[in-house]
Amino acid sequence: MTIKIALEELLLKLREVHPDLSLISAGEVVVANWVRLKCRYGCKAYGKHLGCPPHSPTLEETKMVLEEYRVGVIARFEAEPDPEVSPQHLHHHLWDSINLVHETVFELERCAFLSGYYKAFGFNALPCTFCPTCIPEEKDAIDPFEARNCRHKEKVRPSMEACGIDVFGTLERAGYDLEVLDSYSKGVALFGLVLLE
Repeated sequence: MTIKIALEELLLKLREVHPDLSLISAGEVVVANWVRLKCRYGCKAYGKHLGCPPHSPTLEETKMVLEEYRVGVIARFEAEPDPEVSPQHLHHHLWDSINLVHETVFELERCAFLSGYYKAFGFNALPCTFCPTCIPEEKDAIDPFEARNCRHKEKVRPSMEACGIDVFGTLERAGYDLEVLDSYSKGVALFGLVLLE
């Protein structure tokens, strides 16, 4: 069995995976009812990915899970939009950057797990990009058990917003200075979260 290393030592290891990390208390993660409404009524990917609503954990599940953790790390990424794709198609406009977030969050979670933090669990930003299309997009309807057929089940994690996490509120509590962008030319940052015990 792996012996859990000190948190300070773990942070050094995690920064080898991704250098731009901030520590946050799990109690500082903001969960709000309105967040999933933004997914349901504002996102074109709603229902199309297994890491998104209605397939992702509910607000109540997220709140209960957060109570089982002490801290987390927020990973910040500078997004590089694809100039060939219109920003109106945000998911595809940021595809490579979103994919980097998802791969990195998985590696951060894995690193923490192998360092003795066996409860480590990651949350991504935006819908999954591991496949060009996801199972819900390929069928008219799926039952909950079809999620087991995900082609990347070992790596797929829900997005923060899919679970009801208020990303802006959480990042403000973590000390980030944020503003709503009115143009992608101003630069886009994406964030992931890995909970630790």
